[in-house]
Amino acid sequence: MIRLGAFLFILTSLAGIAFAAEETIATLRAAAISETPQAPPMARVFNRDLRQVRNYPEQPPLIPHRIDGYQVDLNTNKCLTCHSRAATGESQAPMVSITHFMDREGQFLASISPRRYFCNQCHVVQHDVQPLIENEFVDIDSLLSAEGQGTEN
Repeated sequence: MIRLGAFLFILTSLAGIAFAAEETIATLRAAAISETPQAPPMARVFNRDLRQVRNYPEQPPLIPHRIDGYQVDLNTNKCLTCHSRAATGESQAPMVSITHFMDREGQFLASISPRRYFCNQCHVVQHDVQPLIENEFVDIDSLLSAEGQGTEN
C-alpha cells in the first residue's frame, strides 16, 4: 500500500512539473490558442531568374521564378516546356538533371522517370519573408573552411 501511495505521489508531482514546464514553452503563435488571429499577407515570390547557390551536395536547385498557374499532373508538366532536353536550346533554361532520366536500378531511360516527374516534390520557390526563428544552418563550404583552419563552429 505504501508503494502505491509513493507511486501516485511521484506521478502527480511529475504531472505538476510537466504542466508548469508547459507554461514556459516558447511558441511561434501570434495569439492565444483560444483566439483566431488575422492571417498574414501572402509573401512575394522571389522572381529573379538567377540560379541560387546550393548549400550542400545533392541539394535540389531552387526555382528562381514564379510558378503560379503551372500545371503538373499525370498528363502535363509545365516545367518541361522550358527545362526538357528538346526545349533548352530555345528557352536557355537549364536542362533537367541527368539523374531524372534514371530508374530505381540506375538504368537510363529515354524520357524523364515517372518518379522524378512531379518537380515540386523537391524543387521549391523562395518567398521574400523574414524567418520566424534564427537559422543556424552552416553550409558545407564554411564547414570545410573551418575544418581546414583547425576551428570548429
